[in-house]
Amino acid sequence: MPEGQQIPHHGEAIVLRTWPFHEADLLVSLFTREQGRVKGVARHAMKSRKRFGGALEPATHVRAHYTEKPKQELVRLDSFEILWSPLAAPVDALRLAGMQLVVEVLEEAMPELAVEDNVFRLAMTVLQGIGPRAEGQGVWLPVTYFCLWMNRLMGWWPELGHCAACGLDLRGEAVLWSPAADGVTCKDDRRPGSHILSAESVAESYRMGRSSLAELAGEDWPKKRAADLRAFAVGVLERHLERRIRSAAGLVSS
Repeated sequence: MPEGQQIPHHGEAIVLRTWPFHEADLLVSLFTREQGRVKGVARHAMKSRKRFGGALEPATHVRAHYTEKPKQELVRLDSFEILWSPLAAPVDALRLAGMQLVVEVLEEAMPELAVEDNVFRLAMTVLQGIGPRAEGQGVWLPVTYFCLWMNRLMGWWPELGHCAACGLDLRGEAVLWSPAADGVTCKDDRRPGSHILSAESVAESYRMGRSSLAELAGEDWPKKRAADLRAFAVGVLERHLERRIRSAAGLVSS
């Protein structure tokens, strides 16, 4: 940035999180399509709704207008226009938890100023698949799809066809995974605290890896379908993030 020059930005963003900041300001974390994750200050946002309205709700898709200032880590948030809102219609607690999981993972996984258009498009597809007025979809498929694909895009998804310890061919079989170790194993090399990932769910993971969410959405996805795959995908995320995903508690079967 040239010395002293302020650079305006105008583009799509997903609101991830807000915090009180100073007296009436809010600190806002955004995942922008143009710059990746950025943080900025919304001046007087706690007193006046004129510039931001309901656009500061987490998971809201906005057109963000903000200014990057020299020698300052925080941008100045000028105004937002809502493109899609999780509050467009009433939403139940389960769908709300699903959307919270998406924004929590983005907040924790994405480095600041790392542009990831594939992650942005994945997040918007899943949020709209979970959110209000999502036709014909429950929460279980979009959440499982997001966790699996987020791992793939971050380079964290393990190879499921062979034992990480002995190299045994596990294709077509159930595998075991541990929250404390990478990869999957055969029964003979199971690690302490291991969980089973069924052969059916391994096959589901391959389908999700080559299919769009829309292609899968026409099927019936009750909570029990691929529940072990969902738990595995969340476990892989938590291992690489080195923290628990709080919003996943009510979405992962034990």
